[in-house]
Amino acid sequence: MGVALRKLTQWTAAGHGTGILEITPLNEAILKEIIVFVESFIYKHPQEAKFVFVEPLEWNTSLAPSAFESGYVVSETTVKSEEVDKNGQPLLFLSVPQIKIRSFGQLSRLLLIAKTGKLKEAQACVEANRDPIVKILGSDYNTMKENSIALNILGKITRDDDPESEIKMKIAMLLKQLDLHLLNHSLKHISLEISLSPMTVKKDIELLKRFSGKGNQTVLESIEYTSDYEFSNGCRAPPWRQIRGEICYVLVKPHDGETLCITCSAGGVFLNGGKTDDEGDVNYERKGSIYKNLVTFLREKSPKFSENMSKLGISFSEDQQKEKDQLGKAPKKEEAAALRKDISGSDKRSLEKNQINFWRNQMTKRWEPSLNWKTTVNYKGKGSAKEIQEDKHTGKLEKPRPSVSHGRAQLLRKSAEKIEETVSDSSSESEEDEEPPDHRQEASADLPSEYWQIQKLVKYLKGGNQTATVIALCSMRDFSLAQETCQLAIRDVGGLEVLINLLETDEVKCKVALLDCAHDSTKPAQSSLYEARDVEVARCGALALWSCSKSHTNKEAIRKAGGIPLLARLLKTSHENMLIPVVGTLQECASEENYRAAIKAERIIENLVKNLNSENEQLQEHCAMAIYQCAEDKETRDLVRLHGGLKPLASLLNNTDNKERLAAVTGAIWKCSISKENVTKFREYKAIETLVGLLTDQPEEVLVNVVGALGECCQERENRVIVRKCGGIQPLVNLLVGINQALLVNVTKAVGACAVEPESMMIIDRLDGVRLLWSLLKNPHPDVKASAAWALCPCIKNAKDAGEMVRSFVGGLELIVNLLKSDNKEVLASVCAAITNIAKDQENLAVITDHGVVPLLSKLANTNNNKLRHHLAEAISRCCMWGRNRVAFGEHKAVAPLVRYLKSNDTNVHRATAQALYQLSEDADNCITMHENGAVKLLLDMVGSPDQDLQEAAAGCISNIRRLALATEKARYT
Repeated sequence: MGVALRKLTQWTAAGHGTGILEITPLNEAILKEIIVFVESFIYKHPQEAKFVFVEPLEWNTSLAPSAFESGYVVSETTVKSEEVDKNGQPLLFLSVPQIKIRSFGQLSRLLLIAKTGKLKEAQACVEANRDPIVKILGSDYNTMKENSIALNILGKITRDDDPESEIKMKIAMLLKQLDLHLLNHSLKHISLEISLSPMTVKKDIELLKRFSGKGNQTVLESIEYTSDYEFSNGCRAPPWRQIRGEICYVLVKPHDGETLCITCSAGGVFLNGGKTDDEGDVNYERKGSIYKNLVTFLREKSPKFSENMSKLGISFSEDQQKEKDQLGKAPKKEEAAALRKDISGSDKRSLEKNQINFWRNQMTKRWEPSLNWKTTVNYKGKGSAKEIQEDKHTGKLEKPRPSVSHGRAQLLRKSAEKIEETVSDSSSESEEDEEPPDHRQEASADLPSEYWQIQKLVKYLKGGNQTATVIALCSMRDFSLAQETCQLAIRDVGGLEVLINLLETDEVKCKVALLDCAHDSTKPAQSSLYEARDVEVARCGALALWSCSKSHTNKEAIRKAGGIPLLARLLKTSHENMLIPVVGTLQECASEENYRAAIKAERIIENLVKNLNSENEQLQEHCAMAIYQCAEDKETRDLVRLHGGLKPLASLLNNTDNKERLAAVTGAIWKCSISKENVTKFREYKAIETLVGLLTDQPEEVLVNVVGALGECCQERENRVIVRKCGGIQPLVNLLVGINQALLVNVTKAVGACAVEPESMMIIDRLDGVRLLWSLLKNPHPDVKASAAWALCPCIKNAKDAGEMVRSFVGGLELIVNLLKSDNKEVLASVCAAITNIAKDQENLAVITDHGVVPLLSKLANTNNNKLRHHLAEAISRCCMWGRNRVAFGEHKAVAPLVRYLKSNDTNVHRATAQALYQLSEDADNCITMHENGAVKLLLDMVGSPDQDLQEAAAGCISNIRRLALATEKARYT
């Protein structure tokens, strides 16, 4: 980390001691990578996260003490962490505004607390701690001596008997890995960054001024500098801003929005805070993303600007024509021999070299902007004879495509080079201009050589004979067609239409999809040559379908075209190179419910299970992933078990080198574990012990699935014991401090399942697991909140001194009561369940009553959700046992809706409701309300229920109502 911060980060010219980080994309990228590393450190490396730094990292923070909650001692101006070192000193100490932090664990928590301000905090920390490794590990690890750092680490371990040496070494290696990651990650930013010069910015603004004003033939209403004074270096920014790389500030009024105040700097263009007065002063603070130039910024901010730019046909003029002459000319005779020469041997290398040299020359010229910009607007009528051309391959007449293609504009916007655009005249009657518009290149210097080479090959597809077409297709396969540059090159020149037309040909070598290659037993056996040919055609077709199957629309089209039966037949083949795209397609499509039904109908699960035993790791991965997608359905989970798929899945857990395959396998095990019968089998195959071993040092994709599987397995007592005895409780609790939402949902479920066992609950309590669960109630994601609340229920129920434990969480009871204001039904149901357990302690019940639990519960009574009804009724029943809460529930109109719960078809709702009504019937007014709403008849039917608790509650409620009626009758006659 030290080398990267010293060599890559870009600082202002204020000097090493007091300079600050410049606002550049590179600096922002480095800071974001450091934030990701620190945030995940606490749960990826829990032991190392507790290591106490040699010296604290100090900086001035913008966080207020009020931002710190549980785990900290907070006063008006100071904050101390409850976590301390062996001398009792806090690992985090804040005395506004200075903060001192002495462990990675506290750094991780600080970033979580900072939320949207984490980038600002990271910047302040880096600026104030120029060599953080020395402060963390000591002077022996000084990164200024980078050649000897590894030797220092090893030498320190061999000489030192300090028990912390191993942890120190691990941290040093982790920081070294981060350093290398930052260096590699920064390469693309360094290679793509081209600083804007004052002259370039000036030319752009001058050009835009020419096209500003009123009317549809302008791109902006106005564009003006905020300052009229220009320094000798071409900048208009004040000198103290120029040291930050800022060039000038402009006010831009688009046709479709308010005036924008924009900063143009060497690192790019961004929106600032606007003018602060009429004298031209500007709020320099950046308010959004950085764009590579002014045109790109305005395209993003103003749809009208982008639309009018396209209407006017902005593109290169003279540079475009030069590139046409050098690269764009297609041979008049597109014969196979000429094609072979163009793409082979030294000729191909020579062409690429010339193109690279041309590109470099163009890049050099761009630093010397010229005024050779010209404007013409084509007013030809639509559909004129001159605009019609003939496609040489299909014989169809079509209109020529516009000179500025949408795809190429997309590519140029994503390029890291600066786009310089001009308006060009695209009218030409020559034979070359009748070709598709691959000659009309705008911003040609911004496009890589592959773009032009692919477009040249597409022309051979359109005009060549069968041999030339085959050679062109084979040559195209040598390019990385998965890259967006190559795909856009094909699309821009009309190559997609040509490729689709080729599917209708009888020339088998030219066919991108023909799946039906099954052998017909009624005909004589084909020769091995023809069979191999058909297999290759089907394989290529499967590859094409695999690429297409990432789109919902395409998935539906494949299904309607009968793709599933054909894929099912291909699954029976012995050709592994065909099986991979077939299974890959099924894996993508299985996310759709319609596909899952079709997959069951075609008996595909059996073949997926069979291929789990393949030696091919990629095939195993895709089969496991397909099972993961399909196993949402119970019948599919049963089929996996019946066809013997659970054992190979359990065996594949032992191979942890291939993380992609491990993620797929653990995902399949997770989904299959939803069925209890499968869990029994996994226990038999010792899979649970293996899963526990995967709780550390794994990527998040694996951890989410591992923890999900353990959460399902731990629903059974035998498996909870296994997890505890294998030491699985601590790594599960450690994962509660993460930030991955899917992981948090699964780990809270797993911890809650383990908490059902008293022995495991003791370990959870000792590891501070309940406090961590409680803190997750503040998580912004409703699924995390709900899962944490469900997990708290067994924790409170099985804790040794649950009442005191709950009260020890400062603000915890108020927090959980306030969650009753949520709009999410699952959150409400889980919180009601937690309140039911909390209210068992009279002191806690008194506290939540003071926090307004009665009116909040009453407000939820008018719900049709049976799960919420069940837990709400239980919570009301418990809360009746304090003070005048029974009366308060009646006053807040909770009784009548509860009576309607008795009409539900859910027995759990009946039992909970009868118990709540029994408690409420201790108040006379509530009895009257029940009687008026027909409770007696409904309760009488439940007195005969086989559920003893329901019987007793119903009978007790009727008894209270009857006793009140008799007392009223007696009073009437006396």
